[in-house]
Amino acid sequence: MTPASANGLPGTCRTNEHQLHRRLFLKGLTGSALAATTSFTGLFHNRLFAEETKKAGKRCILLWLCGAPSQFETWDPKPGSPSSGPFGSIPTSIPGIHFSSLMPRCAEMAHNLNVVRSMKTAQPEHFQAIGLLQRGNPDRAGFTRPTLGSAISHAVGQLDSPLPNFILLDPIPGGNEFESFKAGNWAGWLGAEHAPVRLGGDYSQSLTATMDAVPAHDREARESLRKFFNAKYERDRRGAVARGQNAAFERMKGLTASAHLFDVNRLPAADRERYGAGSFAQHALMARHLVEHGAPFVMVANGMNWDNHVFQHEIHQMLVPELDRVLFHLVNDLEERGLLDSTLVIAMGEFGRTPWLNLSRGRDHYPNAWSLMMTGCGLKRGVVTGATDSDGVDVIEKPYNEQNLFATIFTALGIDPHAEYDLPGMPTFHRVENKAEPIRDILA
Repeated sequence: MTPASANGLPGTCRTNEHQLHRRLFLKGLTGSALAATTSFTGLFHNRLFAEETKKAGKRCILLWLCGAPSQFETWDPKPGSPSSGPFGSIPTSIPGIHFSSLMPRCAEMAHNLNVVRSMKTAQPEHFQAIGLLQRGNPDRAGFTRPTLGSAISHAVGQLDSPLPNFILLDPIPGGNEFESFKAGNWAGWLGAEHAPVRLGGDYSQSLTATMDAVPAHDREARESLRKFFNAKYERDRRGAVARGQNAAFERMKGLTASAHLFDVNRLPAADRERYGAGSFAQHALMARHLVEHGAPFVMVANGMNWDNHVFQHEIHQMLVPELDRVLFHLVNDLEERGLLDSTLVIAMGEFGRTPWLNLSRGRDHYPNAWSLMMTGCGLKRGVVTGATDSDGVDVIEKPYNEQNLFATIFTALGIDPHAEYDLPGMPTFHRVENKAEPIRDILA
């Protein structure tokens, strides 16, 4: 087994290629813009089924571990293998199952988690892999699919809700390929109504600034005038773009009225201390707070700090314990509040890391065999499905790809994973293509 190097082999980062990847990926925006300017944003699905799903109040928190954590230092340790690392493994509350010794809290509550150890996807570079694992289906030239958050917003969200249906908590806006991805089109053909509202760090401080700067009577007058002209423009032009912009404005108006929900300093000091002082931990706590108040989809991202091509062990020794602590408190808090049965919690990146170390003592990109965690709404508890070989090189049991994953997520949330998007005159698209099966082992 030969370690990948930084000389152009698969799984290594090269800045010039990342820029090229961005250009290639954004080629689909023209087609998606065309779709967004039409009124065809509905789905062929059972109306009663959709209403029941919305009434059920199902929610999703995605802890997006961008850059990709190592499965060997988290969910699928391989003690004794050539490059297993110094951390070893520990038994969990599931008989016969071990996690990395860096995750003692998750090991303690493994019976409340589900781990998929046999993810096998096709993209080895960040930009394309982020797109694949955010959209759940391979790219199709000329079209931009909605991301998971936008699809869930469309399926279970309410446009008249004061809270946005898709909230991206983004405490560290930078991050190489992830920053480039965020500059693109998240909602695809679903339109601006289902794009994310991006908050976190300095973004959150802008929520109250405008409201405080304008007196209440002036705000009311401006709002009445804005509604009059926007409604007239939308009616005269019959434009879906104007409708989408108006809907997005209404969401932001509701958001400013709910600004207090985004102030983590208002939460009990004991909670903030339990989760930890890091930005990822504090925004995960905020995500819990937001779903408690009805937000359908909250994604917590933290730059690309999991991309460990150098000093893998040292960096994971800092990052994994924080993830372990956050998951422990988040899952337990949701359980104690009676919310875990209606809230799906996912912790994942865009691929895994190589079973070998490179010359800089780092692990490179590895989509061939990797792990993720899911628990909560619509899922069993305490299931570990799939397996890799003794060195973690290949999946040897129950391989799953991004379509299987998205079919699982939608099914757990009570959403038909194979519903067809209503796009007359355009190619047929489904939430999940190819009738891909969900991961049945973990579905309740």
